Amino acid sequence: MLGDKLGEESGQVIGTRVLPGDAGPRMETTIQMQGNLLGVDTADTATYWSMLRSDGTLYGEGTGIVMTAEGPATWKGAGVGQPTGEGMGASFRGAIYFETQAPSLERLNRCAALYEFSVDGDGKCRTEVWAWT
Repeated sequence: MLGDKLGEESGQVIGTRVLPGDAGPRMETTIQMQGNLLGVDTADTATYWSMLRSDGTLYGEGTGIVMTAEGPATWKGAGVGQPTGEGMGASFRGAIYFETQAPSLERLNRCAALYEFSVDGDGKCRTEVWAWT
């Protein structure tokens, strides 16, 4: 069941490149976002790759490092998405898994988190995260 909202962040794409892949090229994207998780201010840097599937949808995987005043958290995730038709814009839904020793974020170690992520044609991005209970 979808649980409590854990947080939200917004930011900007800071780099992209195209990589070869077994099923076709992959787009690698690096983003920087700011926001909060569980009420704690965050600065998140992440890199994800996505590939266009034969049906026109996207599949992607990513990793990130979230910095807080109490210490870092890391995450890994995967999701499916759709191009928005606005340049390289896309919208993804998926799951991420956190690991941290920061006391105020410790709850993240014990749950799967579901996310909504979008990036527009100008590289502005936004994500919202909920606990999956």
